[in-house]
Amino acid sequence: MTENGTVLVGIDAAKAKHAVAVAEPGRGGEVRYIGEIDAAADAVRKLLTRLAARHGKLHVCYEAGPTGYGLYRQVIGLGHECTVVAPSLIPRKAGDRVKTNRRDAVQLARLLRAGELTAVWVPDEGHEAMRDLVRAREAAVDDLRRKRQVISSLLLKHGRAYSGKTTWGTMHVRWLQEQTFTHPAQQVVLQEMVLAERHARERLGRIEASIAQLLPGWSLAPVVEALQALRGIRLVTAATIMVEAGDLGRFETARQFMGYLGLVPGERSTGNTVRRLGITKAGNARLRRALVESAWTYRHPPRTGKLKHTVLEKLPASVKDIAWKAQTRLCGRYRALASRGKQLTVAVTAVARELAGFVWAVGREVKPA
Repeated sequence: MTENGTVLVGIDAAKAKHAVAVAEPGRGGEVRYIGEIDAAADAVRKLLTRLAARHGKLHVCYEAGPTGYGLYRQVIGLGHECTVVAPSLIPRKAGDRVKTNRRDAVQLARLLRAGELTAVWVPDEGHEAMRDLVRAREAAVDDLRRKRQVISSLLLKHGRAYSGKTTWGTMHVRWLQEQTFTHPAQQVVLQEMVLAERHARERLGRIEASIAQLLPGWSLAPVVEALQALRGIRLVTAATIMVEAGDLGRFETARQFMGYLGLVPGERSTGNTVRRLGITKAGNARLRRALVESAWTYRHPPRTGKLKHTVLEKLPASVKDIAWKAQTRLCGRYRALASRGKQLTVAVTAVARELAGFVWAVGREVKPA
């Protein structure tokens, strides 16, 4: 809830123009639509200066979206409060079929006054830059996978199948270079696809090298290093977890962090009927996918490999204890669920939920720089 006397400003942010509405404090305060202004920083500053001169203290809110956090940083820099709202958690009437910029701005101002909006965590500029870099790697991985699928589909269509064990290694690439077609057009297509795959692979390598190079200068680098003590988590996965989750200290409990990931079960209960559902999947999809991929490593018995042992030597004893406890518990958890006949995907998802708790514990143990 906002403080008494604070005027609430709802902004429907867009690329070219912002729609602005103001709600007076108090339950019976007036909610009025001001109009649209240019999205330029000067226009926003003039509007907030005019409103502050008339009303005093301001509390601005707008929906998180493609416009980013520049508006948030500008409002905070002018000395006002600002809330970036989670769009999926805004209360909406089921029968409301009219959506306009004006109605959205008025609704934001009214709901902010009522305390019905859920704020998202806003990263600083350095954190946002690292997140852009890690997400660029994810886009490069998707691009590389699509290009490889196109090559495999072309060869399969012509009855060409690689007989080796591992694809896209040195031997497989050499085999691709040896493929010939009778028609010159098909030969050109294959060579262009192979060249595109090589460029995509080199692009992915450059981005991963940049992540490793720029990571030490990031404030959350100590937490990224500590997370690599956990089985199934290496540099890229640890960086992905931290850029998406942010400071783990903002989660009071491990269960709250699991709920943020959407790894908690849903429920539809009424009266005496209790019905449990699958996981909600209502949280950060990138972070949830990274943890599920890491959880597959707990199918094997607990052990510490040579590479993981090198990582553990640099970490405090408390982090080592958490990592070993995670191995023994999660490996046993997977075996117990699998022996009861659970589907392997369900068992791994359950392991990923508990792995999130250990990630939270490491994040609370190691403080950001």
